Amino acid sequence: MPNLRQRFQLWFQSRLPLRDSTTLTQRNVYILPTRPGLMLGLTLVVLLLTSINYQLNLGYVLTFLLTGSAVVGMHVCHGTLRGLTMNLLAPDAQFAGGNVTINVNITSSRRSVRHGIGMAVLGSGHWSWTDVPAQGCTKVQIAFKPERRGVHPVPALTAETRFPLGTFRVWTVWRPAAKVLVYPAPEPHPPPLPPGEPRAGGAASVQRQSTGEFDGVRAYRRGDPLKLVVWKKAAKADELVSRDAQQVQRFELWLDLAHAGSSVTHTLEHKLSRLCAWVLLAEKQGLIYGLRLGGQEVPPGSGEAHKRACLQALALA
Repeated sequence: MPNLRQRFQLWFQSRLPLRDSTTLTQRNVYILPTRPGLMLGLTLVVLLLTSINYQLNLGYVLTFLLTGSAVVGMHVCHGTLRGLTMNLLAPDAQFAGGNVTINVNITSSRRSVRHGIGMAVLGSGHWSWTDVPAQGCTKVQIAFKPERRGVHPVPALTAETRFPLGTFRVWTVWRPAAKVLVYPAPEPHPPPLPPGEPRAGGAASVQRQSTGEFDGVRAYRRGDPLKLVVWKKAAKADELVSRDAQQVQRFELWLDLAHAGSSVTHTLEHKLSRLCAWVLLAEKQGLIYGLRLGGQEVPPGSGEAHKRACLQALALA
């Protein structure tokens, strides 16, 4: 039975269109009674048969009153979702093993508040509940956890409500078209950065340290960027020192896949994880660095855009 159910879900999801914005109508909103709703229906049948058998006028009144309440609740429940517009905001890239946050804007054009609307990743069971204001918009955040690096499609989402009586469940299934980029998980305790390589045509006699910190520091000058300040040296001394930009530019820091570990003891994922940690460390220290992944190469640079380019190359390697 579970395999048959999973096959049906996959077949059903494959027929849904991929879109980052959807409006809920009678075509894509579904309704079924809940267990309390089924119990209520059974109770109404028993009350009706008892009233008929014993000719209880008050029994008829109670039966029809409860039946009318259930019917009205069914229409209110279905109308709570019907007419809503849901828009997916493109998710930010994330590291493997972390939660990717999905932001969804839910908009209502109705002049009344819609209560008790929940959203979740289909099959996850972790719900985020909200109310949508009259002729307003609210944001719902849900998350999923990709285990591997690469490009992952946003999983199918579901929204449901059981307002007002809980006797009916109204839901919809939505397949967003957006995808999320997942970077390799950075190594928790990476080794020091590799030494820099002399620039072509530059002074080859520039000394390099095995710790990954380049020689060439000078006293701090007013106006120096904070990323050039050597904070480790500043913590040991009473004065600030900055990296000498002219000295630094004589060599280049290359983060090479071939130097990220032994091919015998380290798999490709381990090497990419180490390179990811090195990229974050080099960017944190304000260094100019490049990335080599076999035949692929990211030229040396620095800054947030350069860091994202390197991380993207690692994710797609």
